[in-house]
Amino acid sequence: MRYNPSMKKALVLLTTHALVALLGFAAGIYVLPLLIAPPAPEATEVGALAAKAQFSGQFRRDLAGSDALHWGEGTVSVGPTMVALQGRLAPGPDYKLYLAPAFVQDEAGFLRIKADSLRVGDVKTFENFIVALPPAVDLARYNTVVVWCETFKEFISAAAYR
Repeated sequence: MRYNPSMKKALVLLTTHALVALLGFAAGIYVLPLLIAPPAPEATEVGALAAKAQFSGQFRRDLAGSDALHWGEGTVSVGPTMVALQGRLAPGPDYKLYLAPAFVQDEAGFLRIKADSLRVGDVKTFENFIVALPPAVDLARYNTVVVWCETFKEFISAAAYR
């Protein structure tokens, strides 16, 4: 096979363009949720709900399943009608809030108990959130709040509330 400079140039262009397209797609997955997120609840609103809550816990960045792209930090308050966070979550798509019967720190732990957990609702904001609980939830059946990315099966954070 003879050396062909135009073939080498085409291969380099194809490779670099593919890498740029891949990086653009990855950046879009990260940035899009930020662009379409509704306004976060005010700290005063979350604080008022937290004052009425029965339980609270802490999201921490140092959990085994947390990393630079999947984390939560702040105080989670659990009341008879809502779950609220005064804090922040790493941005991402398709976050779901679960009540779990046991504290977990990573994907494997949550997947083991997911069937026994209650999917409460969507988390659509990344700084503070308020998610309504379904009527007549028995908070005594659970002891942990989990934020889970349903699309990518990624553990985001968890907080034991009792």
